[in-house]
Amino acid sequence: MSDAEIGLIGLGTMGAALALNIADNGFKIAVWNRTTKKTTRFHEDASDLSDRIIPTEKLDELVAAIAKPRAIILMVPAGDPVDDQIAALRPLLEDDDMIIDAGNANFHDTNRRAQAAGELPFLGIGVSGGEEGARFGPSIMGGGKREHWDRVAHILTAIAAEHDGTPCATWMGDEGAGHFVKAVHNGIEYADMQMIAEIYGVMRDGHGMDHPGIAKTFAKWDDGPLKSYLIEISAKVAAAIDPETGYPMLDVIVDAAGQKGTGRWTAIEAQHLAAPVPVIEAAVAARNLSSQREARAKGEDLFGSAPKRLHDGMLPHDTLESALIAGKIICYAQGFGMIHAASDQFGWALPLPEIAKVWRAGCIIRSAMLDDMASSLADDADRNLMFAPHFASVLKNTHTALREVVAVSTTHGLAVPALSAALAYFDTMRTARGTANMIQGQRDFFGAHGFARFDGRTDQHGPWEG
Repeated sequence: MSDAEIGLIGLGTMGAALALNIADNGFKIAVWNRTTKKTTRFHEDASDLSDRIIPTEKLDELVAAIAKPRAIILMVPAGDPVDDQIAALRPLLEDDDMIIDAGNANFHDTNRRAQAAGELPFLGIGVSGGEEGARFGPSIMGGGKREHWDRVAHILTAIAAEHDGTPCATWMGDEGAGHFVKAVHNGIEYADMQMIAEIYGVMRDGHGMDHPGIAKTFAKWDDGPLKSYLIEISAKVAAAIDPETGYPMLDVIVDAAGQKGTGRWTAIEAQHLAAPVPVIEAAVAARNLSSQREARAKGEDLFGSAPKRLHDGMLPHDTLESALIAGKIICYAQGFGMIHAASDQFGWALPLPEIAKVWRAGCIIRSAMLDDMASSLADDADRNLMFAPHFASVLKNTHTALREVVAVSTTHGLAVPALSAALAYFDTMRTARGTANMIQGQRDFFGAHGFARFDGRTDQHGPWEG
């Protein structure tokens, strides 16, 4: 019987959680997985939700189980698997049936797939929040034609997280707009995590604090301006004990950070857009460096260990907290600046205030600051977030702490690349007379590239001597 309201392909961790979320919100869903055993086991484990889940063994059975016009969510790995699944599925569908790619696709791939679909309904949506978010309420960023989003918006908003009664799901723009916003979200996530890790390093290596003390500090900060999911879980991670050894979990975790590529995509795309995101770039580089454990050990043997203990009174916790506040504001300013640049480049009219609202709950970077960010962006979406009155006021009170943390950490061998990048960006953006005139002189000297003069003349050349 064709009575499922939506279908889903791919019952991995995220797909299974999303399917349960859909069923939990009262929608009947048909599911299919390449491995039939996984489909059967998923249905059996769904317990009291199983009556709203229709397991199918073949693709044509999945299609037949869904009411027309159909909508089918793909939760398969990004890249070729998505193209392969679309190629296998499309011949079984009618012209008004919709395919929704909800994986971590590169937005360029989503653009291509949307263009290939033509008038056939296709959406690319970013889903953030990890397994827990997918199960109980993620943040959802939609991309594609607005009329296609509207067809399934009642389901997607119902399963999304809520903030003060407002669903954290909305349409971002055409083609790959949703996946682009999700990529920038992940880039900000990389940067936020890196800055937290750097402050953790200052407390551990600079202050010599134990992990329970670090956990208490993060927990205290989670009751203040830094209140966010990442600060909350940082406290829990620092407090956790390994059940096998009795040691703090952080003492048994290898210091090599993994990544799935979305932060790297953000950094690469920012270069194409000429939208500077140095904090995100520093975070991506830091993850890459973290994997070079043998080289780092060799460097320590050759040059000696870099971190040095701070003297008493250096970098008190209030200073560390303020530095992290400043770094976070600067990082988000760069992220929203990149989204604004993409909006101009691709003609998407990306709704910056709505993006901030969508990120307020469900996603990994959810934070108390996003309410004020949404308000500031609504007042002037073209402005650098650092220049908005509210955040300019906060930065005036915190940037000195950021400078102190970067300076003291640098002189004591404590690596803080993301915080340093934030400070350099802040200083550059408040320097009316920079130093690029030297670069322009150099370019003209060796390549006759020309330069502009302050008297208004352009394409000028200098009186250089060889």
